[in-house]
Amino acid sequence: MNPVNEDSKNLATAIFLMGPTASGKTELALSLCEQLPLEIINVDAASVYRDMNIGTAKPSPDKLALIPYHLIDIRDPAEIYCVAEFYHDALEAMSHITKKGKIPLLVGGTMFYFKTLLCGLSALPAANSKVRERIKNMMIEKTIGSLHSQLHKIDPVAANRIHPNDSQRVLRALEVFLITGKTLTELIKKPRRKLYYNIHQFGIAPINNEILQQKIAFRYNQMLTSGFEREVLALFKRSDLHVDMPSIRCIGYRQMWSYLSGKINYNEMIYQVNYATKQLAKRQMTWLRNWKNIHWLDHNKINEAYEKVSKLINKNNK
Repeated sequence: MNPVNEDSKNLATAIFLMGPTASGKTELALSLCEQLPLEIINVDAASVYRDMNIGTAKPSPDKLALIPYHLIDIRDPAEIYCVAEFYHDALEAMSHITKKGKIPLLVGGTMFYFKTLLCGLSALPAANSKVRERIKNMMIEKTIGSLHSQLHKIDPVAANRIHPNDSQRVLRALEVFLITGKTLTELIKKPRRKLYYNIHQFGIAPINNEILQQKIAFRYNQMLTSGFEREVLALFKRSDLHVDMPSIRCIGYRQMWSYLSGKINYNEMIYQVNYATKQLAKRQMTWLRNWKNIHWLDHNKINEAYEKVSKLINKNNK
């Protein structure tokens, strides 16, 4: 999963900080940035959207004003943001940070984004505004289930690989076909472009699953206390948003949306959010357990984490 480059000593350094949701990645990253020449790049698919702050656990405006934080609040919730766009945006941000003499610190839990950076991106087309508009109209007229069925007729291999409820990936596969006339399956067979950085990978997670589940429940209670319902209500009142959009399908938002629609009650909403978040954390940990060349950090021991990160950086820069 992490290709080794023989010339890594001559490459610029970059750091990955990965972990399951609610594990303390952002807090640790912000602390590291206070002590080391780092700038953060967001690797969370939900945090790219503006006006989605509480439910994505973004840092406070005060913290964002102190430490550069790239690829956050870069899309309106009505827009689609795919992995190809992330790949190009992340490379641009990494180059910008490196030219300033600093080190990119990529932080988040969207493991597919990290994998794409490490293994390279297939020769997929960039987004096309006209096709995007067509896709948005398709989303209004049809359910995500019917769009998945349409994808199955065009590209059965991709359709079998993509979950019917994964609206973002279903829509991206359809977009690729509409732009190129070729299926996603055809295009991903072509050689991938590799990431030419010397990557140091760190993982962060509580010592056991019980602690992680407690942290997940505690964090969601904090979100509710902080006004998460009001945040989603503001989105709910917009005429250009609906539940099948990638932004609204993010965990927490789609369950609150169902509550605001009267489909579930308040307690059921809380249960569904906690359950979905725990399932997400389980999938993230499965990714990380199979990840190569990862160094584990304890988010409760900031000084120890700082020593591990700075040691690897200094060793690489000798």
